Amino acid sequence: MALETYRSKRNFKTTPEPEGSAAAESGNSFVIQKHDATRLHYDFRLEMDGVLKSWAVTRGPSLNPEEKRLAVHVEDHPLDYGDFEGTIPKGEYGGGTVIVWDRGTWTPIGDAHKGYAKGHLEFSLDGERLKGRWHLVRMHGKPGEKRENWLLIKGDDEFARTDDAPDILEEAPDSAKTGRSISEVAGEPPGWSSKTGKIEEPDSAAAKPVRVTTAKSKAASSGKVPASSAPAPETERPAEARKAKMPDFVPPELATLVAAPPEGARWLHEIKFDGYRLIARIADGEVRLLTRTGLDWTSKFGTDVVAALAALPCQAAMIDGELVVEGAAGASDFSALQADLSEGRSDRFVFYAFDLIHLDGEDLTRVPLIKRKETLERLIGAGGPSLRYSAHFPESGEMVLRHACRLSLEGVVSKVADSPYRSGRGRSWVKSKCSARQEFVIGGYVPSTATQHAVGSLLLGVHDADGLDHVGRVGTGFTASVSRDLYRRLQAIAVDKSPFAEALTADERRGARFVDPVLVAEVEFRAWTGDGHLRHASFRGLREDKPASEIVRERAKVAKEGAAPPVPKPPKRTVKLTHPDRIYWPDAGITKEGLADYYAEVWRFIGPHIVGRPLALLRCPEGIDGEKFFQKHAWKGVNAAVRLVPDPKARNEPPFISIDSLDGLMALVQSATLEIHPWGSTLADWERPDRIIMDLDPGEGVSWAAVIEAAADVRARFEAAGLAAFVKTSGGKGLHVVAPLKPKADWPAAKAFTKAMAEAMAGDAPDRYVATIAKAKRGGKILIDYLRNQRGQTAVAAYSTRARPGAAVSMPLSWDELGPDIGPAHFTVANAPGHIAARGSDPWADLQAAAAPLEVPKAKRGRKSR
Repeated sequence: MALETYRSKRNFKTTPEPEGSAAAESGNSFVIQKHDATRLHYDFRLEMDGVLKSWAVTRGPSLNPEEKRLAVHVEDHPLDYGDFEGTIPKGEYGGGTVIVWDRGTWTPIGDAHKGYAKGHLEFSLDGERLKGRWHLVRMHGKPGEKRENWLLIKGDDEFARTDDAPDILEEAPDSAKTGRSISEVAGEPPGWSSKTGKIEEPDSAAAKPVRVTTAKSKAASSGKVPASSAPAPETERPAEARKAKMPDFVPPELATLVAAPPEGARWLHEIKFDGYRLIARIADGEVRLLTRTGLDWTSKFGTDVVAALAALPCQAAMIDGELVVEGAAGASDFSALQADLSEGRSDRFVFYAFDLIHLDGEDLTRVPLIKRKETLERLIGAGGPSLRYSAHFPESGEMVLRHACRLSLEGVVSKVADSPYRSGRGRSWVKSKCSARQEFVIGGYVPSTATQHAVGSLLLGVHDADGLDHVGRVGTGFTASVSRDLYRRLQAIAVDKSPFAEALTADERRGARFVDPVLVAEVEFRAWTGDGHLRHASFRGLREDKPASEIVRERAKVAKEGAAPPVPKPPKRTVKLTHPDRIYWPDAGITKEGLADYYAEVWRFIGPHIVGRPLALLRCPEGIDGEKFFQKHAWKGVNAAVRLVPDPKARNEPPFISIDSLDGLMALVQSATLEIHPWGSTLADWERPDRIIMDLDPGEGVSWAAVIEAAADVRARFEAAGLAAFVKTSGGKGLHVVAPLKPKADWPAAKAFTKAMAEAMAGDAPDRYVATIAKAKRGGKILIDYLRNQRGQTAVAAYSTRARPGAAVSMPLSWDELGPDIGPAHFTVANAPGHIAARGSDPWADLQAAAAPLEVPKAKRGRKSR
């Protein structure tokens, strides 16, 4: 279209619109004008060939890729029109008020002229409000139809939003040019604003500096505590900041689940915390901690976090962050947070601040994320034990996630560095997790078969178009106190009818009691089954900060290069578990069912270390707090899946225990086996070991770094003897270093070799090592325990659980993984499967292939010469 059409429709003596002319050179500007004419609409304009190609978008642009907005192609407009903001008189064409709602630049994807002619323009926008990929698609017109209808569609990228996110049109209704509303512009003379005076382009270089002032002192109750008198840091006011009164609450920006972290320099990556998302609102020394739905939870978290926030050098601020409790390994732990809340404990709470929404009369939501974080970091300063700044990592997202998973953290949140703060779920923040975890609605429960007035399992669901969809049960992860508390709370909301949309099967209904679906549980699980149910789920806690009505199935967006590799399906087990909800580890809430799930997940890794060997078992029929006993021989009523093997040297003695399959391992779980200790030789050759082990057991006061150094020493000595060395955590206090052998040397030779090594280490560094078992000689030293290397002696198996608080497991590591971040009991039943999946390969996969013969010395080596 030419500008003749534009001019023919207007009387420029009456209308303030620019007459304009076509430009000689074409640029790449775009503008969207909000136009309150006969009907409110949005005029979308792209600069092409010296004019603004224009479409009237009847309902305005939408950030949801599923919503296609009608865009009626109208006449070309002059470039001058891109700055027009004012009122077109009644009676004139398009009479009504116009504001500049958004502006910026656009970049065609492909040939713009060919796309325009063909009827499919694909482009990216870089505006103040709209960014990312977009499409304009021409519709097939009906015969005789005069207008040309197109569709404006948002591309599915990090700037897209889901249908439950806020509408950008409602979120930002005013002018991007002057900040005025339609009603404020109506009737004002052109080029003039009663709000700003003469309308000119803002000069970002003239931005005024803003000073962060100190907070006023208030009383400690309900979030009022003394404020800091430290000098306030000077910081430049970002050009995008706007003067505004701080609102009572801003809904937080939420991340969309993706299969893998995005790559590229435009992304920042932060550790995903496992706690409660809170908005901290500070005003004149009064602090309020608000949940993602705006509930005031200040009183729940004691005074330390509140005091630290109130002491910040500011008068008013709104900070986005997460309140957590960190476990012994330094990772945030939602279960530990729940336990502290239920016990009234507040000394371990830490608030991690990761975004700044408002500061001392300035709205920062339009400021790019990286600038907001810079300001936040200066504001938080050194922080303290209760308040910390959440740093970000510019490295590869895949590398950050891998490191997070190795440390058994929840995952990574990736954010577009120059993005504004937008409430609701969008694509400028995305999350990738180390293991599957989300919230589920509790629709019922099954009482415990082992404990009165306690929950044995929960029936879970998610909302979809048809109602509440049943997705299975969770029957582990409850501590004894949580199980009883859940029972009490669920009894109070019991209902007669199932809340699930579809009828449950007989198995799904068995023992179930239904409840009003108003409570939300956070659950960790390994995968979805083919029929849409959870596999190997573990309860993490109640989410009282999230309404049940919002809980839907989370689906990760798959990266362009293809889907993430599927989670291997564990083999089926046929051994029936009696009392599957019996709690074996009360502090961690791990039940018999949870232990069985763990071993099913790691079967392909643990199998090579326990199959076909004599086993010694630590059994705990009542869990770790009850009676414990070691068992080497078969017992009456042992399951048929457990193999009974006579000792070739003692055929008149009761047989030993061995297993050949997953069912054999499940039979051990059924019999309350919480530790599995295999021999270092196989049933094929009882007398010649195929591995030797050095157990590094630190005494009181020995640092973890010293244990790691000792492991490296053992490795060097093994390798000097021509043996490969593999390392694993013990799940207790120390490390195990294992060397695989070709079964040629006998047990006496193995013991002599390892004893000589232990004594050599003790002789070379008597201040660090000791080779004798006597505790009196072990203070401040590491025992090099070689006594596992003799006939009939055992050591805990790789991947076996330990009958100790926390449900730790003995975890094989690569030598590169061994470091200060991973302690001897770092890996547990809860986090080990996720760690194993994240690292992608088994560091002990080639253990037996690396076997070498043990060269028996003619004379003893390693002793110091006399």
